[in-house]
Formats: sequence, structure tokens, C-alpha cells
Amino acid sequence: MTDTNDPMAEIRASFFIECEELLEALQDGLQQLEDGADDPETINVVFRAVHSIKGGAGAFGLEPLVRFAHRYETVLDEVRAGRLHADAEAQKVFFQAADHLSDLVRTCRDGSDIDEAAGEALVDALNAFLGDEEEEEVTAEDFQPLRVSFDLDLPAVEESGSAPTFRVVFRPGQELFATGNEPQKLLRNLAALGATDITCDTSTLPRLQELAPETPYFTWTAIVDAEIDEAEIRAVFEFVEGLCDLEITRTDTSNAPDIDLPPLPDPQPEAVPEQSGAEDPPENAADPETPVPVAPAPAEPSRKQTPTAASSGAKSIVRVDLERIERLVNLVGELVINQAMLAQSLDQAGLSPHSDAMNGLEEFQRLTRDIQDSVMMIRAQPVKSLFQRMSRIVREASAAVRKDVRLIAEGEATEVDKTVIERLADPLTHMIRNAVDHGLEQTENRIATNKNPVGEIRLTAAHRSGRVFIEVADDGAGINRPRVLSIAKSKGLISQDAVLSDGEIDNLLFLPGFSTASEISDLSGRGVGMDVVKTSIQQLGGRITIQSEKGKGTKFSISLPLTLAVLDGMVINVAGETLVLPLNVVVETLSVGPDDVQMLRPGAYVVRVRGGFVPLYDLGVMLGYRSPRESQDGAIVLLISLEDGARAALVIDGIQDQRQVVIKGLDDSFYRAPGIAAATILGDGRIALILDPADIIAASGQTPMPDIAQMESLIANE
Repeated sequence: MTDTNDPMAEIRASFFIECEELLEALQDGLQQLEDGADDPETINVVFRAVHSIKGGAGAFGLEPLVRFAHRYETVLDEVRAGRLHADAEAQKVFFQAADHLSDLVRTCRDGSDIDEAAGEALVDALNAFLGDEEEEEVTAEDFQPLRVSFDLDLPAVEESGSAPTFRVVFRPGQELFATGNEPQKLLRNLAALGATDITCDTSTLPRLQELAPETPYFTWTAIVDAEIDEAEIRAVFEFVEGLCDLEITRTDTSNAPDIDLPPLPDPQPEAVPEQSGAEDPPENAADPETPVPVAPAPAEPSRKQTPTAASSGAKSIVRVDLERIERLVNLVGELVINQAMLAQSLDQAGLSPHSDAMNGLEEFQRLTRDIQDSVMMIRAQPVKSLFQRMSRIVREASAAVRKDVRLIAEGEATEVDKTVIERLADPLTHMIRNAVDHGLEQTENRIATNKNPVGEIRLTAAHRSGRVFIEVADDGAGINRPRVLSIAKSKGLISQDAVLSDGEIDNLLFLPGFSTASEISDLSGRGVGMDVVKTSIQQLGGRITIQSEKGKGTKFSISLPLTLAVLDGMVINVAGETLVLPLNVVVETLSVGPDDVQMLRPGAYVVRVRGGFVPLYDLGVMLGYRSPRESQDGAIVLLISLEDGARAALVIDGIQDQRQVVIKGLDDSFYRAPGIAAATILGDGRIALILDPADIIAASGQTPMPDIAQMESLIANE
């Protein structure tokens, strides 16, 4: 929690936020090294991330963080200088050191206890790479903030008397920063006019304790030699007129010719020797960017980016308190509800669809949807940070069971609601640990079956049909179904004479208390606690399924909504009740006749759809609203598509509308009925339940597709 009485608290909090970005860059760089990208720029990215964390930590007196980062940085400097090769063993230690560095950042931020033993073991492992080099102890007291230059380095220009020379003095005002303008961009535009030499006066910068982050202290002086006039220079600063002090004077100094300059580089720090105790790198090695101690700059991205991405420049990022975003989301939800109420009121008033009021309502609906989509994009975050945490889980779990395991992550840029990401971490962690512990075979067993000795876990994320799908797949031995069935019977989870399909056996893993582990270990066996995983996924409005093939591996698939706030729904009537069905599952609507419905057995019906048969379910009966109908003739049917590719038909009484609805979660004090995902408020103020059709069908105990033999028999009898 931030201490409002501490003037450094805000800067300290900013430092830890920057650390998260630096640690992410560090993990990316190490992953590229592991994938074989041992180019100098990738190594520099890793080095600069650790160096920046150390710099900021020293400014705040975080001694444990400074000491460990210094030792880690020293070893990375050896790699950067070419004196140490980052082989597989070194990369393993580097990953472990990055994990410990992350732990130190978290403990320093939260003020919790630090695992000294783990740190000492890693320091010994890092020292082993340095040979007999004497270790230099560095503490926060020894740390001296390094000097930073804010001058803009430009290529040297030959002197000439053919162009006029202007002296431009630029002093930003406080309002300039408040309006989102950046001096660096203005100076870039100025340099684009011609040969320019820019220097920064930092003489008015106060001591760190007296620094006010919102106050501008710097003044830039630019000497411009180009065939231009004063009006062109003033045009550069046109949009900040009145927000800065600007002096432009014509001078009689020597001039330089008008030349084309490359894009202005970012401000680079002055070359100051690093007090690390390591040898100086060779002259051709890239120098690290020396950070401002209180706000370390994020590590630079790898230069493997495409030219288009590189030329587009870094995106501006504004950090906003999550509570403000949550309040905005709630307000948008209320806007959607009020828009629905207004639409219903105008409809009941009997206005012409072509009236000005109805036309205005349509525009209001479009604007409401655009606002809602934009707000949801603010909440959306890539799953990259979550996947990086899973990389650490794989490393720790594989070390615990002495297996060589590699994690392959795909779709890291897939964006999901922030709340979904946070609540997905625990179940995903459990699934990854189970995959390592019991999904993958021991190394000798893999070799005996002609498999790669290194086990593989593939973690993927993708958007499909308005939902996000996350899959955890291993290339292990697959589920031993006879053993699973035997254990379930021995524990009394199913009857002794039960005959189950492969899919039903796989779903036994989700039963409470089920375990295939033959002995207790630090890691759970496949199935231990999987009921908790399934419950967690269901609370997010999602579902989890299993696919397994003997000898080839197992795949767990998680389907989740993109957001927990708003969805497109179909408002339906069932036995006098108003319900909402997610629109993305509805394929089409049907009206069935007497020849379209066939009975397979009492209580089990199928409906003919374009030459095929689809199982038919009466939604009112399944929800307990009414008794079964005597005939389905003339019933309204919704054809829905389930996520496993199967289809089903739901009998309803009527369709009211298709609209956006605001999801309101049900309190834990309510009974969680199968098939009820959440609730919403309709335009007339009434509450309607939001259904999960797949859960309803699963809870009914009926298979979503009829038995093939029954289908053939039915067709033959016609």
C-alpha cells in the first residue's frame, strides 16, 4: 500500500511497475536465447533489463535486490563480451536467476520475507561461471546514481556558409506535459528541418528528495543550420504555443549544408564505467542504457522485429488505476441497460419505425455498442504474462520430478479480460503441474518407446466463435483408461457394473476425491484436484474438456468468454419465463412439423435437419418449468452448436429479441443450478437468467448425439 506521507512512495510504486515490464523483457530475451537467437542485441536486451532493475533498486536502498542483480549482471556481461558461452546449462541457471529476481522484486515491493537460501545457491551457481574472479560485494550504500545525458546525439555535419543559422531555446511549461505533448517528439520534428545540434541544460534539476515529478526542469538549446526561415521553425511548435517558452534568434555563426538526416535516435546515456567489477567489454560491444535511478527505462526490444514494426515507434502507454476502469465498465453496463429500457419504451409507445425518435434510437444503439467495445478493449490484456508464469511452473515442476520438459507457448498475443486472466492462473498452474508429473513419462520410458527424451507441453490460446480457447497438451502416454476405471470403482465413485465410454471415463478425472497417484509427492497426480479446476473454470462461465490418445498424449481444452461484463444474447420465452441464450451458440431457428420429430425411446427424441438427425431437448422440461409435451408439432426449435462440434436442438415457446445484455454474476449464497450461468436486467427492469446450454445438456445425463445403431435402425424403419 502506498504511503501518502512519503514523497518517494509514488516514485517507488512507479519503479515496481517498470520492474514488471523489465522482467517480461528479460523472460522474452532468455526465451529467444533458448530458441537459438544468440545475436548481440538479444544478449543486450537481457543485460539491460537486469542492469535497469539494479539501478532503480539502488536508488531506493533495496540491498538484497541490488546484490543479486549485480552478480547476475556481471555474468551476463561476460556473455555480452564474448568471454562466456550461453550453453544449455548456463541458460538453465539464467532462467532460475530470472525467477529469483522476480521473487526479490515482489518481496521488496510487499515487504515480505526473502528466501536467503535460494538466493545463495543461485549466487554460487552464477559465480561458477566466473571462475576464479574475486567477487565484489555491492550494497545499496555503495551504489552511486550514474550521470545521464539528455542531449540529442546527431551525426557530425561539415561546416558551410551556404545556410542560415538559428538558435532555438525551448523550455516546456507544466501544462505542456498535462496535455500529453512530449518534448522529444517536438525536437525530432525540429531536427527534420536540417542539420541540428541539440543540448540540454539540467542545471536547475534539484536533488532526488526535492524532485517534483510534474514539474519541468530542463531547457533544450538547438542550433539549426538549414535553408529555412523562422516561420518553419515556429510551425514545429505551433500546437504547444502558450505551453512553453520559445526563443528563436538568427545568429552569425558558421553554417552547415542542408542534408538529409536519419530519424533522431532516443536519448542515450553518457558512457560511464560500470562499477560491477567485471572487465570492460570490447569496443564493438553495445553499451547498456544507463537508467534514471528512480524510473528505469524498459529494455529495448530485439532488433529481429520487422521494419514496419520498428519504424512505427513505441506506443504511448497510460497507466490507470484498475478501480477507475471497473467504474467505467459498470457505467457502460448501466448505459446498455438504459438503452434497452428506452428501446422497449419507444416500442410500446407504438412509434413508426421511420420516425425521428426510432432513427435516433438506432444511432444510440450503435454508439452504445462502440463505447462498450472500446471499454472492453481497455480491460483486455494479452495472455503473455500468464504464459510466462507457466514457463516458470514447468521449470520448477520438471526439476522436482527429474524430467526434461520443454514448454511451447503459442498465441501469447491473444487478449482476454483482465479478470479472466487473474482467475485463470490457479487452475492453469494445477493443469501444468499435473501434465509434467503424470502426463509425461520418465526419460528412460520415452527413449524405450522411441520418443524424444525431452517431453513437450504445448500451451496455446486463440479466439474462436466469440470465445477464447486455451489448450494444455502434452505428448505423454495418454490417460490409462482401464486403470482410471478400476480406481473409480474401488473408491465407490461409480457402480461395479458400470460400462462407460472413453469420454465418460476421462470425465471421471473431474470427480471430487479422484486420484491416480500411487504415492504422495510434492506435485499432484493427474486428476488430483481436477474437480477444483473444473469448478474454477465454470465460475468463469467456461467449460473444460479432455481428449486423450494412448501413447500420444492428452489435451485439456478450456473455453472461456472474452469478457465477464456484456454479451450478445437472444431473449426467449419458456413456460412463461423470460431467459437469455448466448447468441454465438445459436445456428438457426426452426419450426418443426409432425414428420420432423422421431422418438428413439421414451423421453429421447431427434429432429430431422437437412437430411440428418439432431437430438431434441425440451428446455422447459429440462429446467423443471413444465411436464413433457404430448407432441412437438409446431414447436419453435433453436439449433445450437456445441464447442466439441456436436449439435443439439432446444424446444422453446417464443423469441422476443436479440440484444446486448449486461452480465450480473450470481452471489455465492444462491444455489448454483446446472445450466444457469448468470443473470441480467432487461429493459423493463425484470431479471432474466442467462443459460449455458452445454451445461444443461450435460446435466440431463443424455448424450448430445444419438447412438449410431439407433440412428441406422430409425432410418431403416422409415
